Amino acid sequence: MPSRIRAAWTVAAVPALATALLAAAPLTAPATAAGPDWSARPAAGGAGGPGADDRPYFYLEGGPGSALRDRLSVVNHGKRPRTVQLRAADAASDGAWIALAAKRVTVPARTRADVPFTLTVPPETPPGDHPGAIVVSGGGHEVRVPVYLRVGGRTLAALSVEDMKVVKADGGAAIHYALVNRGNTVLTPRLAVRADGLLGEVLRRDARTLPVRLAPGRRVRLTEKWPGAPALDSVDVTLTVTAAGGAHAAASAGYTAVPRGVVAGAAAVGLGAAGGGSAWLLRRRRGRHRRPGVPGTGPTDGGADGGAEGGAPGEPARETREPAGTASGART
Repeated sequence: MPSRIRAAWTVAAVPALATALLAAAPLTAPATAAGPDWSARPAAGGAGGPGADDRPYFYLEGGPGSALRDRLSVVNHGKRPRTVQLRAADAASDGAWIALAAKRVTVPARTRADVPFTLTVPPETPPGDHPGAIVVSGGGHEVRVPVYLRVGGRTLAALSVEDMKVVKADGGAAIHYALVNRGNTVLTPRLAVRADGLLGEVLRRDARTLPVRLAPGRRVRLTEKWPGAPALDSVDVTLTVTAAGGAHAAASAGYTAVPRGVVAGAAAVGLGAAGGGSAWLLRRRRGRHRRPGVPGTGPTDGGADGGAEGGAPGEPARETREPAGTASGART
């Protein structure tokens, strides 16, 4: 829980009031998220005024059913009063877990307004991380101050790599893929890339942290550029993704790079070879259906007896004999 914050003067705020705690302390710290003439950030965590070690976001931790309290600071850097609107947002309940002491605050010139809020964790909330935000808008500008809630209990860090494909792009290649947080903790993934071609390794990128924070259940599509992709090779690309807590996942996809000229030449050669083969096969088939010396006859195979003439194809030839005791020219 944040410690108490001292200010030059303070006005108590209660949920029924539409005002916030106002502090007239000098403004010495740069804004965490700056607008044109105002900023919004978590209230300073130290005993004094804002300092260089201010919190960049809210981090609250408790069990199901607990009520957690903190304060948001809205700082007016301008010379005139500034009115801003506040609302809560999160993926689980559309901001219903966070109750702000005020939804509209007018901050005098060069002062700070501290707005208390309460985050109530529902009793049935599962353990793990549940991110949200407090959104502050005014003067055509909007600032989201992150709120990270961790509910006590057993946590699970798990993710998956999905829908991976490698395509040609900008003279090289592009690796498209999706990361999905399958656990219940917020993950900051690290990515390593490797590609192996027909002659060995063609790409190796050691693990690096991606500029992504994956909330539980969140899915994000990413692209890894590969400007030095080979122009003629068949490659297997592997992505390996890890995160704190033991999360690990990998996926692979094939990529074949062939210049257009090579494809056209191969197609021409293939068509030529196919045409020549067809002509040769046709000539061979015609030769098998011709008997030597007898144009236009059927197959030479006359049957199982070696091809004797006189019978129908496939039948044994019949031998014709004259009756005994007769001969050509004999009298009867």
